[in-house]
Amino acid sequence: MASFDAATLHATLAALPPVGRLWIGLSGGLDSTVLLHAAASLRGQLPGALHALHLDHGLHPHAPRWAEHCRQVCGDLDVPLTVHRLVVPRRPGASLEASARAARYQAAAEVIGPGEALVTAHHRDDQAETLLLALLRGSGLHGLAAMPAAAPLGSGWLLRPLLDQDRTALLAYARQHRLAWIDDPSNADLRHDRNRLRQQVLPMLRLRWPGAAATIARSAAHCAEAAALIDASVAALLPSLAGSRPHTLAVGALRALAETDPARARALLRHWLRGQGHRPPPRGRLAQIIAQVLPARADAAPLVTWTGCEVRRYRDDLFVLAPLPPAPAIRLAWDGRGSLALPAGLGRLRLTGGTAGPVGAATAARTIRLEVWFGHSGLRCRRPGAPGQRLKHCFQQAGVPPWLRPYVPLLLAAGREDPALIAIAGVADCAAVAPGLIWEDHPWTRFGLFQVDRGAEPCAADD
Repeated sequence: MASFDAATLHATLAALPPVGRLWIGLSGGLDSTVLLHAAASLRGQLPGALHALHLDHGLHPHAPRWAEHCRQVCGDLDVPLTVHRLVVPRRPGASLEASARAARYQAAAEVIGPGEALVTAHHRDDQAETLLLALLRGSGLHGLAAMPAAAPLGSGWLLRPLLDQDRTALLAYARQHRLAWIDDPSNADLRHDRNRLRQQVLPMLRLRWPGAAATIARSAAHCAEAAALIDASVAALLPSLAGSRPHTLAVGALRALAETDPARARALLRHWLRGQGHRPPPRGRLAQIIAQVLPARADAAPLVTWTGCEVRRYRDDLFVLAPLPPAPAIRLAWDGRGSLALPAGLGRLRLTGGTAGPVGAATAARTIRLEVWFGHSGLRCRRPGAPGQRLKHCFQQAGVPPWLRPYVPLLLAAGREDPALIAIAGVADCAAVAPGLIWEDHPWTRFGLFQVDRGAEPCAADD
């Protein structure tokens, strides 16, 4: 068995992408304590500053004690420490363990800066466990590739320099340097699949095959190499299957590919989904996309969902997005000043020119009262001297999918028997004078929807 020391860590880091500040993920356990100690001994040889990051889930009654232990360790090593308290939301269909892991990476992505890296202490045994879990879930090549040594994270990197090290080598290092660490009692809980593999399955495999963890990890590396080749192949196809909207796929072209080369179509869908920041679905859901969504009528609204993701179609474009929240069912009063925060993470509204603009000035003078409505499909866009236009037709002209229309803010002059629609945010103006309504920070910017320059366009009349 090879030994581990600071020189080994230095050589491994040198082979990974060059970064600035290194954020050592410190739980206080054996592995991360060894990583921090070895990195601290290399301080003068590292490309950037060294910083420790402790993410506190608050899920265990001893969590405050663990954070204090990390402060003590970092104080002894003269390494700055940031303690970040997490809120772990339970994701539908996900275990608490998976939800906590997702919360950790999301928090770390927000902490590290451009060109910086989160460095974790995942080792060879962790890699073997990850592959076995993926195998038991029936994962494909990307799942069987387990954990990469380097991957993008936020505006920086996630580095795992210990993937070639056995836990026994890390334990020997800790004992040699008389390090103190925390044993998390939840690691012994056999209700968690990873713990059962670690405590029962891998020890049994080692009785017959002492190098089991190393050979399993080697298989993960082979799978990673094969997955990279497939990704390169389907990535070359993506431009020819691009939809009319950014980040969408052309349904007709994808359907033609699925008919002639279904395996390549599935690989391309998985690659596209990962590129949009979503985990590919189980094979059955992927089959649903190909069999139900692609051949659906252009005016249909097919939908395939899985944890944290949904695939929808509009016209000839295939969209992937986070699950839509419940549509707002409220009316918001607005004085036209500053920006108006919208519910359900829908961004904010503002008027160009504020109260100096025509609509803002009328509001300030109390000539009209502004309200923001949602989902009132019976409203009509009426410009003076011109026939009215149904809201549905305004949305169709702007290419807004039906499933997004209930979320589009509608600006009205209220306070009278017949409230007048002034503007459909990011879609059309419905007043004699353009109100200059801007819809910012909404969740669908990347699709090129509701662009600020759409606000000056009237709807064409339909009656």
